[in-house]
Amino acid sequence: MKKIGFLNFGHWSSVPGSRTPDAAATLRQTIEMAVAAEEAGLDGAWIRSHHFQNMLSAPFPLLAAMGAATKTIELGTGVIDLRYENPLYMAEEAATADLISGGRLHLGISRGSPEAARDGQHQFGYDLEPGQSWSELAQARGDRFRDAISGGLVAHADPDSGWAQPGQERLSIQPQSPGLVNRIWWGSGNTTSGVRAGQQGYNLLSSTLLLQDDGRPFHVQQADQISQYAAAYEASGHTTGGMTAVTRSVFPIVSAEDERYFGGRRERADSSGQLEGGRARSGPTYSGTMEEVIDLLRQDEAVQAADYVLLANPNQLGVEYNAHLFTQWADLARELGWR
Repeated sequence: MKKIGFLNFGHWSSVPGSRTPDAAATLRQTIEMAVAAEEAGLDGAWIRSHHFQNMLSAPFPLLAAMGAATKTIELGTGVIDLRYENPLYMAEEAATADLISGGRLHLGISRGSPEAARDGQHQFGYDLEPGQSWSELAQARGDRFRDAISGGLVAHADPDSGWAQPGQERLSIQPQSPGLVNRIWWGSGNTTSGVRAGQQGYNLLSSTLLLQDDGRPFHVQQADQISQYAAAYEASGHTTGGMTAVTRSVFPIVSAEDERYFGGRRERADSSGQLEGGRARSGPTYSGTMEEVIDLLRQDEAVQAADYVLLANPNQLGVEYNAHLFTQWADLARELGWR
């Protein structure tokens, strides 16, 4: 059966109507939303990660806190930008958060999305080698990260330290969390990177924005990406991936409050334009009665093809409203036969 979860963008601002005026409120409420989503019966509580913006930027302390406050719900990221990460330090943080949660972590990683900072990676102390691209660097860091969380021997033991075991020559990072390597997702914004994710044995986290556009509807292009990923994964011989996920904006209108917030967003068309020097396309918002939204999701080829459907939640509306929304999403999923 298909899984369903929320994807929290983690915005905060002091504008009128925002329930998240600052970072502290956003962090605390994200933990509370994970609890509310678990109580509503959702499968996943996922968070976005962005640097140099009023959004969540340090996922692992937050994921650990969410894990400590919940019991069953899966916890994920969509996505961690590897341009900003030391893969071995990240492996330690990821294993620690996974152990605290009891093995519920699902980590989306990738080269990252367009961002606010022009020289953000340089300020973090990371620069490209001559002739290297950020995509290549992210691929290399992803490989090293997965090797480290799989118990790879990455450091040489010092026999004079007093800590080395007799005969021990190489060391792995600690702690280790068995099974975490099977829950790593590559965030993919086009079909080419989706195929590569399959070849490398990742799960596929298809982006909310496709950096490609051949004129077909967003959901059709995304379903094609999923199909080609699945074929590449099947041919790869890997056993560490195979799952696929998509994200949608879905707002069933069942109350006057829903109508006030989302009644004017009954969009049915994709958005398209130029981004990073090429054509790009994003999908529509699905807003309407429960029956209308269910019908739209049934017609969405990528939603039907994916194993996991993440629904972008309006975190700035606060915990109480989002708890109401989670209940509607759970009802929607049951109507679709997902759970």
